[in-house]
This record gives sequence, C-alpha cells and structure tokens, in this order.
Amino acid sequence: MSIGHTLLGLLESGPRHGYDLKRAFDEKFGHDRPLHYGQVYSTMSRLLRNGLVEVEAIEAGDGPDRKRYAITEAGVTDVEQWLATPEKPEPYLQSTLYTKVVLALLTHRDAADILDTQRAEHLRGMRILTDRKRTGDLADQLICDHALFHLEADLRWLELTAARLDKLREAVTR
Repeated sequence: MSIGHTLLGLLESGPRHGYDLKRAFDEKFGHDRPLHYGQVYSTMSRLLRNGLVEVEAIEAGDGPDRKRYAITEAGVTDVEQWLATPEKPEPYLQSTLYTKVVLALLTHRDAADILDTQRAEHLRGMRILTDRKRTGDLADQLICDHALFHLEADLRWLELTAARLDKLREAVTR
C-alpha cells in the first residue's frame, strides 16, 4: 500500500493535522498495522517537498506548533493517477515455503512434515480470520475475505506439493 497516496486521498475530504491523518488512516486501513507518528510526519514532509500538499495553517498548541495540511491540485492529480493504475498481481514465483521444501529434500529431511506444519499454521490463521470476519464491519469482512482467499490458494498448493513430493525429490536431487 502506498501510504503517501492514502494520506493524500484522506486529505481530499479537507485539510487535516498529522494526528488527524494518522487516526483516519488507522480507522480505515490500519487495523493490523497502524501507522507510527514518525511515518506520518516523514511522509507529509516528502509530500510537501514534492508539491502534493501545502501547509494551510500553523496553530500553536501545548507542544510544538501543529501544521494543518491541504492537498494541492498536483496531489489530486497524483491520487487520480494512482487509483487508475492497476496493481500488478503478486506472482509468488519464489516463495519461502517452496525454498524450505526444496532444502528439506536436498538435505534429506522430511519435507512432508514441513508441509503438515505449514498446513496447520494456515488453518489456524484461517480460524482467526473467520472469527474476526464474523464480528467485523463490512470493511473488516472484505479484508478478511482477501486474506482467506490467499490462504485457501496456499492450502491448495500445499496439497498439490504433498502429492508430488516424490517427483519433486527426484527433480531436485539429480
């Protein structure tokens, strides 16, 4: 996810302070990975330097002065371009799991145990996500569905690989 573009998109609804941007980001997108304040302010500094935001006002407070940021026309254009650009699908062509299976075979370890352990971990993760989905709002349900679909695909790969372990062993140990 592009944090800069996300913060710019949040600014389209109106100017905000860094604290307000962090809170809005965390509410909408940061369920699992909330932003750190330093990340917000370093991103806003970069966006300011690149002309995508401007400081609309500086307000004195109990601590340091608070800057209220507003998106510029260039920022709006940048968000529009980012939204219109499709994301490249993740090909997962060289996964850590595949590497572990092949190394297990090369070192005469039990690759089936690795696949079984991983399967159990995926199923545990799916149970957690399913519980979260049941109690979440629509946004959380959609995020959980996305993760669940990926885990289901991984499980299919685990099953397929387990069924082909003998052939894979032959192929990698020649």
